[in-house]
Amino acid sequence: MKSLVFAPSFKKAFKNVTHRKPELVPIITETLKLLAENPFNPQLRSHKLKGRLAGSWSCTVAYDCRIIFSFEKNNEILLMDVGSHDDVY
Repeated sequence: MKSLVFAPSFKKAFKNVTHRKPELVPIITETLKLLAENPFNPQLRSHKLKGRLAGSWSCTVAYDCRIIFSFEKNNEILLMDVGSHDDVY
């Protein structure tokens, strides 16, 4: 199991997203549990990013909601952003 580290940018984005769409809170929570257990769970559809986000990864929360993260040392996952496809890319 990996430990999740919340970047300040993720915390801010989480507040914004859940303020606009409070129904995403339990869905994001469940996604974070899956991510900590197995970042490559097929349900997450995790994939490596290119371009300005090269080196980072993305996973799907809901139809138009993504989490951007990266793998760090010491078995940690750094959560960097959450939001709609257009917001995070």
